[in-house]
Amino acid sequence: MIIEQIYTGCLAQGAYYIESDGEVAIIDPLREVIPYIDRAKKNKAEIKYIFETHFHADFVSGHVTLSKETGAPIVFGPNANPAFEAIIAKDGQEFQLGNITIKALHTPGHTMESTTYLLRDETGKDHAIFSGDTLFLGDVGRPDLAQKAADMTKEDLAGLLFDSLRSKIMPLADDVIVYPAHGAGSACGKNMMKETVDTLGNQKQMNYALRANMTREEFVNEVTDGLLPPPKYFPLNVKMNKEGYEDIGDVLKRGMAALSPDAFELAANETGALVLDVRNQEEFVKGHIPRSIFIGLNGDFAPWVGALIADVKQPILLVTPKGKEEEAVTRLSRVGFDNTLGVLKGGFEAWEKAGKDIDKIIALSAEEAKEVLKNKHLPIFDVRKESEFNAEHLVDANNTPLDILNDHLAELPRDETFYVHCAGGYRSVIAASILKGRGIHNLVDITGGIAEMKKAGMEVTNYICPTTQ
Repeated sequence: MIIEQIYTGCLAQGAYYIESDGEVAIIDPLREVIPYIDRAKKNKAEIKYIFETHFHADFVSGHVTLSKETGAPIVFGPNANPAFEAIIAKDGQEFQLGNITIKALHTPGHTMESTTYLLRDETGKDHAIFSGDTLFLGDVGRPDLAQKAADMTKEDLAGLLFDSLRSKIMPLADDVIVYPAHGAGSACGKNMMKETVDTLGNQKQMNYALRANMTREEFVNEVTDGLLPPPKYFPLNVKMNKEGYEDIGDVLKRGMAALSPDAFELAANETGALVLDVRNQEEFVKGHIPRSIFIGLNGDFAPWVGALIADVKQPILLVTPKGKEEEAVTRLSRVGFDNTLGVLKGGFEAWEKAGKDIDKIIALSAEEAKEVLKNKHLPIFDVRKESEFNAEHLVDANNTPLDILNDHLAELPRDETFYVHCAGGYRSVIAASILKGRGIHNLVDITGGIAEMKKAGMEVTNYICPTTQ
């Protein structure tokens, strides 16, 4: 028996390759499916099943393409209603895979179709669960993503999740291994651990939601407390996962079209495409196409694209580092942004050589900012999350979180210079690019963020651990 977790850090997502006696199951595959097919071919094995734990909201799964390429059926749990052919498993239904068995445990709560898959080894012993978004390490799936489709409140779904955990998962033996669909950094939960594999016994001890003496009311209150609004692209990804989507090969072919500077500019003007610059933030600060938006590949690229662009049908033109064209288009497609129209041939350097207009962001190091600000009281805007800001921030700074920056535009001065920063310099450049795209140019980015500002001796508030807030 082979179990491999294929973890994608930028999405904090775990897909799974399971093999027994020449037969393979894939659980929650990513959009690009060739690695799974090649992995099976390498072992002279055949992909027999594609299991989906639920209709994912934060990424587009590769189930449709993988089924098309291999002929393997897609398996969902009860209540699933996809627009394509699939096996809708009954609660408790078993699937033979070589010498092992995979049993569907219907665990509604995160969504109504959410299903945990229990793997029993060659001896029939419970070995592992693939818990999707039902059970994370340190947390459980948020119960507010399916309420409209199911015509239920998040409290109703949280109650179902309580029942699912206690009737289907907690009775399992402590040595059962937990393989979740996400880890720390995912927007599908609140307080996930950085680890991506654990035993159920340890989770019973560590996970607040699995307390043995917890009442249903306590569970509902704690699970629904402090939930931030889900990213706007989530429902659009659910729709794609339920109804199907364009083949990634076609998406790549269109998205990687190399456009000369003139053709790139013409396409932007004619289609209203958003120009997305995915280079390093330091490069973007030094020069970029006017009104382009920066979201660098070296950070949490896909989640920020989803949170800030929101509409997966938005036409996009890309400015990428050399050799990163396919990676950029692929990572956009993982979160449903399939309408990439092309890439700037030769990158930003070609744009400059063509004599096109360029823009820059005024930036200061923390040391330079300290000197400028010590004799002046100029407005500073911190674009980190509210929890980060509350834990520690520059004295007199304002909190304007990046994901809701548009809600704070009225607070930004128009007649004096203001400063923006984040934790390390990535998010503040995203914010600066958005503001400049809206015609707000009287800003200065503090490079290195609060980490460098502290080193420079700029005054910050006393640190308060986020878990005690």
